[in-house]
Amino acid sequence: MAYELTEQKKIGLGLIGFGIFFTFLAVILFFDRGLLALGNILWLTGVALLLGWHSTWNLFTDRSNYKGSGCFLLGLFFIFVRWPVVGIIVEIYGCIALFGGFWPTVKLFLDQIPVVGWIIQYPLMGAITSHNDKDSKDSNTTNLSR
Repeated sequence: MAYELTEQKKIGLGLIGFGIFFTFLAVILFFDRGLLALGNILWLTGVALLLGWHSTWNLFTDRSNYKGSGCFLLGLFFIFVRWPVVGIIVEIYGCIALFGGFWPTVKLFLDQIPVVGWIIQYPLMGAITSHNDKDSKDSNTTNLSR
């Protein structure tokens, strides 16, 4: 098996799932600050358990990820100072900037989950995901050829 899930990684995935759930619930409940803060804490702790503490620290402090890290932390700050709508928008941008390069790995992992893998393999979803993979490969090859 390509990805072995240890107990720590399983707990990390569970915390990420709960963090996403609480964040989604907070958005439905008109950007409830308490649920947003709880969702962020659970999500961030889950990422740290899934990747490891050292890898998470390296991810957030890497020079190429400063924009994503700064936006994510600025979004947390906005949530804590009672601007939850602005905070969640800035956080989403930060997450996309931080974790955009992980999409091929996430797609490979999701393909192995029974129901999710079947949904991803539908023609429409396959066209969307292969289009994103193609764009990332094209951008990598153009950067290498320069």
